Amino acid sequence: MRSHYCGALGTDNIDQTVTLCGWVDRRRDHGGVIFLDMRDRDGIVQVVFDPDTGEHFQRADRVRSEYVLKITGRVRARSAATVNPAMTTGAIEVLGKELEILNIAQTPPFQLDEYTAVGEDVRLQYRYMDLRRQEMQDRLILRSRITSAVRSFLDGEGFLDIETPILTRATPEGARDYLVPSRTHPGQFFALPQSPQLFKQLLMVAGFDRYYQIAKCFRDEDLRADRQPEFTQIDLEAAFLNEGQIMAITERMIRHLFQSVLSIELPQFPHITYAEAMERYGSDKPDLRIPLELVSVDDLMQRVDFKVFRGPADDPQGRVAALKVPGGARISRKEIDDYTAYVSIFGARGLAWIKVNDIGAGVDGLQSPILKFMPEEVVAQMMRRLGAADGDIIFFGADRMRVVNEALGALRIRVAADLDMVGDGWAPLWVVDFPMFEADGNGRWTPLHHPFTAPSCTVQELLADPGQALSRAYDMVLNGCELGGGSIRIHQRDMQEAVFGLLQIDAAEAEEKFGFLLRALQYGAPPHGGLAFGLDRLVMLMTGSQSIRDVIAFPKTQSAHCVMTDAPGEVSAQQLRELNIRLRGTQTGTAPQSGQV
Repeated sequence: MRSHYCGALGTDNIDQTVTLCGWVDRRRDHGGVIFLDMRDRDGIVQVVFDPDTGEHFQRADRVRSEYVLKITGRVRARSAATVNPAMTTGAIEVLGKELEILNIAQTPPFQLDEYTAVGEDVRLQYRYMDLRRQEMQDRLILRSRITSAVRSFLDGEGFLDIETPILTRATPEGARDYLVPSRTHPGQFFALPQSPQLFKQLLMVAGFDRYYQIAKCFRDEDLRADRQPEFTQIDLEAAFLNEGQIMAITERMIRHLFQSVLSIELPQFPHITYAEAMERYGSDKPDLRIPLELVSVDDLMQRVDFKVFRGPADDPQGRVAALKVPGGARISRKEIDDYTAYVSIFGARGLAWIKVNDIGAGVDGLQSPILKFMPEEVVAQMMRRLGAADGDIIFFGADRMRVVNEALGALRIRVAADLDMVGDGWAPLWVVDFPMFEADGNGRWTPLHHPFTAPSCTVQELLADPGQALSRAYDMVLNGCELGGGSIRIHQRDMQEAVFGLLQIDAAEAEEKFGFLLRALQYGAPPHGGLAFGLDRLVMLMTGSQSIRDVIAFPKTQSAHCVMTDAPGEVSAQQLRELNIRLRGTQTGTAPQSGQV
C-alpha cells in the first residue's frame, strides 16, 4: 500500500510522488490549508492539503488524531522560514493529492507524547496505544537491533542457534517454577524453564561445541523494577574453552553491541575478585562510577571498649567498616536519620557517624556522639587510614559481615546519588572467584550460583573444606547492574555427585531429578562452560530506561498481572476436568464450581 515510510523521506525525494500509510499525529487548520503530521514507526512527516484537492481536502478536514490514513502526494522543499530542524523530515513536506481513511479512531485514553503524565497502570491497560509513542517505538526498535547484532556476532564466532524445550520438568534453580498440568499424564506436571541450563549442557555432551539461543525463561518469584515472571536471556555455551576464553568472547560481544548500536566504545573491563568487591564496595555488582569505598577498621576497633564496635571486631564472622564521603559534612541530622532508617532495611541496627570539621584540631575538630567511646590515638589512626579531610563525613557499620556489606554497600549508592557523585559514562567489570557455597544459617550449604558450577579444586579438596572452595564462575557488571553471569560447568559425574552430596541431595533424589544429567556425564562429556545475559536488563541500560517494563512490548505488572488481557484468568470447569484438577476455592473465599474434579 505504501511506497515510503514517513520518517524515511528527505531532500533526495523532492518532486517524487509518494504513497504513505500511518496515523495522524496532529491536525492543524491554518487559514483554509490543512496540515497533517503523519506518523509511522520510522518517524513523522508533514502533509499539506489545499482546498483545490476537492473531496480529499474535505476528508482531511474530517480526520482527527490517530485516524489511519493512506495518502498520496508530491514531496517538495519547505520554505526557509518553515524548515523544522527538530524533525528528521523537517526540510521537506508532502503536498497531498489523495487521501483515503483506512480507519477512524476514538479519542486516545492519554496523550501520545513522551511527556505524558499518565500512570503506568493506564499505559499497560492500553499498551497498544502506549507503544505508538515515539519513545516506546525507539526502545523496541533498538531492542530488535540488539538481538540482530547478537545473532550476527555469535554466528560469526561459530555458535549455533538451537532451541531447547519450553515444557520440561521442575528442577531446583533458586526460584519457584511455573507448573503446567498434563492432560495426557493425569496428576503430573511440566515446568516452564527458569533457564535452558541443563539442556545446553547436554548439547555440549552431544558434540555441538558452541550453542546460543535468545531464550524465553520463567520464574514465579516476587517482582521488582528489573524482574518479570517471563524474561529473555541471551544464552550461550561452549565446549573446550576455559573461563578466560569465554569471558573474552562475551566481552567482545558486548563491546560490539555498544559500538554497532550506540556508537560507544566501552572502556577496559577490570577483573575484581568477589572477596575484593565485597571488601571495597559491599556488593558483588559494584558501580565503579561511584568514587566511594568501604574501609575495614576491625583491627582498630579491637582496641576500644565500645561494645557495638568491639563485638563485631572480635567476631570472625563480623565486620566493622567505614564509608568516607568527601564533602558530606553538609548532610543534615534529618538526612542522617533518613539514612539510618534506610540501612535498617538491610538489618543494620544503627548508623554511627563522624563529621570532620577541622582535621588539624584532632578530636576537638570532629563531631560525633561516638567519639567519647574511642581513645584519641585510635581516632587519629582511623582518620589517617581513611584520608579524612575537612568537610567529610564518615559512616560506620558494625555487625555480621553480610549485614555490614549489604547496608553500607546500599548506603554508598544512595549517598552518591543524593550528592550527585555518580560519574558519567560506562563502567564495566568482571567479578570472579566466587565462593562455591554459602551457609544458610541452618547448617546447610547453598550454591552461590547453581549446583552445576565447577569448583576450582579437586573432589577431595572440596569435601575436606567446602566453605573455602572457590568456583569457576564469573559475572559481568555494568554501572552497578549484573548484565550476565556464567561459569565453567561440572563435566564429571564424581564431582557432580560430590556437590549434590554437600547440598544434601541424596543419591535417590539426585537420580530422580538429575538422573539424565548424571548418565550423560558418563558418556564423554567435554569440559564446557557458558554465560547468560539478561536481554531485558541490557536493553534497559542501553536505552536509559528506569524499568525493564519499558523495554518489553507486553510486560506484566509487579504483581505478575497483565492488565491489558486481564491474565491470569479463570478457566472453565470442562478444562479443569480434563486436567483432573479440583479447585479448593478462590482467594475471595467462594466455593469451587460444581463438577471441578
